[in-house]
Amino acid sequence: MHPKQRLSIKSATVTGIAASALLGLAGLTLNPAPANAVIYCTYVGYPAGCVARAGVVLRPRPVARSAVRHNVGGNANGGVNRIGAGR
Repeated sequence: MHPKQRLSIKSATVTGIAASALLGLAGLTLNPAPANAVIYCTYVGYPAGCVARAGVVLRPRPVARSAVRHNVGGNANGGVNRIGAGR
């Protein structure tokens, strides 16, 4: 039988430092370049900094309407009649 060989603390430290250095060098080397993507407009001036496509008719952005609750007093409990305090 062969006796088990153990790594010494010194060799493990040197190996860890070497691996860290290689990973750091790889991270610097493989740094991604900034993307030069073009964003086309969906509405007039939206999103900001967009580019209008040729031949596309842009319309103004629709205005958001607020939610309106009709008949709040008459059916606020959802149609369920229960004894006790309502909502």
